[in-house]
Amino acid sequence: MTTATLTGRRWLNPAYMYLAPSLLIIAVFIAEPILRSGWMSLHDWTVGEETHEWVGLGNYLELFADERFRNALTVTGVYTLVTVAGQVVAGLALAMWLRRTTWLSSLLRSAFFFPTVASFAVVGVVWKFLLDPQVGLVNAWLEKAGTTGPGWLTDTGLALVTVMGVGIWKGVGFSMIVLLAALQGVPDQLIEAAKLDGAGRWHQFRAVILPELRPALLFTTVIATVTSLQLFDLVYVMTGGGPLFHTESIVAYLYQRGFVEFRLGYASAIAWVLFVMILIVSMIQLRIARSHDGG
Repeated sequence: MTTATLTGRRWLNPAYMYLAPSLLIIAVFIAEPILRSGWMSLHDWTVGEETHEWVGLGNYLELFADERFRNALTVTGVYTLVTVAGQVVAGLALAMWLRRTTWLSSLLRSAFFFPTVASFAVVGVVWKFLLDPQVGLVNAWLEKAGTTGPGWLTDTGLALVTVMGVGIWKGVGFSMIVLLAALQGVPDQLIEAAKLDGAGRWHQFRAVILPELRPALLFTTVIATVTSLQLFDLVYVMTGGGPLFHTESIVAYLYQRGFVEFRLGYASAIAWVLFVMILIVSMIQLRIARSHDGG
């Protein structure tokens, strides 16, 4: 039997036939656009122009000399550091607080998880209304309390802090649920043994519970990091990148270049830089986790 015949029969395997529709969709709607964007990033590709001049790494060189891109990089970095830490730490605290199942804890779990179900755009619209300086409920309550509310989304020193707060509020429920599920898997025998050895609550948490939660903590950290690095919806809805670009993220800047100025080649270069950033950060996080596990 020839090699060609064996290869043909291998491709007729039912497993490959079942996978074919999904692989075709991935190839057409994911792989091909990714490769095309990489090709476009090497050209001066502007909508409306008949020819697209080859510039090689010109878009990337221009990108790293672009002060506005560096600002977007800083905004995204600060947002990611604060929101990831806030979501994971607050989620862990809530999971520890609500780990015992009662009617009240079940109600509170649902309340904290509810924002996770809503989209970022919906959350942004709701909070933009609540924080509106003229008709927002937050400033109205502050006024009743005898103080004047700030411009939450118009103050250059406060806008990013506000967006980060909303981001933490939106994502903390997801971290809580994942860590809560992991807590249920911590063997009671380990905790009881620590108690018999005279360990207090803090020592039980640090020496027994926290090591058992490491895989779940890694998972929530990676997911929160990838989500935060792609910040767009909240910024677009709540501030539009303002005031004075103080909340403009990398994706918001990509949108501006690609879909407002129609510089698709430049926008594709931004997308590839963001992709490499996410890949590197995720690999570093996984590497750190493996080093702690002794791998």
